[in-house]
Amino acid sequence: QVQLVESGGGLVQPGGSLRLSCVVSATSGRIFSINTMGWYRQAPGKQRELVASITITSSTNYADSVKERFTISRDKIKNTVYLQMNSLKPEDTAVYYCNVDKILYNTSGTPGLAYGTDYWGKGTLVTVSS
Repeated sequence: QVQLVESGGGLVQPGGSLRLSCVVSATSGRIFSINTMGWYRQAPGKQRELVASITITSSTNYADSVKERFTISRDKIKNTVYLQMNSLKPEDTAVYYCNVDKILYNTSGTPGLAYGTDYWGKGTLVTVSS
């Protein structure tokens, strides 16, 4: 199965920075291809929203509220996506979730490749407060 594990959240003062990481792994196999990777967030009482995404060709997309402050990147060898967050504001406080939309992988002991869609991590909390 596919697993996404986020890290890097925490408490930071307004104007500060954090870097989130999300490692994607096949628990008993190998990943061959990941399509689009993204970061979403959900603040208390609000719907989950897209923060940023990056395609397999490294084309990026950002929510208007984070443009010029956040940068998404990916390491295709490490199957990891990052979110560099600068100039953080209290309204950035939320649980941040990692997502991959399509993934090709194999499972040890099972012939052939598996194709899966729409995987989510468990989230990492970012709190921006003085």
